Amino acid sequence: MAQDPNAPETLPTDEELGRAGLELTVDGPVARLTISRPERRNAMTGRTWAAMARIGRTLPEDVRVVVLAGKGDIFSAGIDLKMFTPEGVDGERSIVAGLADGSADEADLDSYIAELQEGFTWLRRPDLVTVAAVRSHAIGAAFQLALSCDLRILADDAKFCMKEPALGLVPDLTGTKPLVDIVGVHRATEICLTARRVEAEEARELGLATLVVPADELEGAVSDAVSALLEVDADAATATKALLQGAPDHTLEEQSAAERKAQIGRLTALARAMAAQS
Repeated sequence: MAQDPNAPETLPTDEELGRAGLELTVDGPVARLTISRPERRNAMTGRTWAAMARIGRTLPEDVRVVVLAGKGDIFSAGIDLKMFTPEGVDGERSIVAGLADGSADEADLDSYIAELQEGFTWLRRPDLVTVAAVRSHAIGAAFQLALSCDLRILADDAKFCMKEPALGLVPDLTGTKPLVDIVGVHRATEICLTARRVEAEEARELGLATLVVPADELEGAVSDAVSALLEVDADAATATKALLQGAPDHTLEEQSAAERKAQIGRLTALARAMAAQS
């Protein structure tokens, strides 16, 4: 049966998630998104990121925390390199084939990459707190995925690597800005252009890791963080995250004004709640 184009978009089905190499569980205010292609070391494809973008558009409104992890003992080996072969990944377009045979041009590729980037950008929404639970390797696109999250909790065997330049590419899945914001342009240049591994302890020293724990304590540390995040008032958390996100682009005067505006909004909401109870 043909799908109604006017029907509201919904979360991907389990079958659709499986084809994208993902697993999703939503339990009240917590969503857990797992990269699940263990046969390919959890390597991701365009279909993975398109499904992630759809998840971002269709998550239930009461979700407050999103946890991202990899199936098994690795976060993700990054992009599936089959995407750069003429045959591509089964059921997906080849990135290079269209350019090689002239069936795609730069505008087509720009639009395609923008669609893939949407799978990363929604993780920065002020109404969500996103947590990357990283063990073993997070390479290239997987490093960028972790950088898209608010918190990165690492097992002590975790290793980041920005592999793209070594493959003749650039990081294009929204990872360059948070990397520079965290470590500065000079260190970011060194990390990217050497494509070296940044292990867990160094990641903590550089500010790339929020917390580093023994591998067998990773799940518990993530659960503790989720519990703490849920203790904070949801509206206050959203307003605070929005303030923090805007701070780097503001002068002190502009940020002070933004704080006043946000606080007036919160005090007004609290006053209304008190009035409703009286």
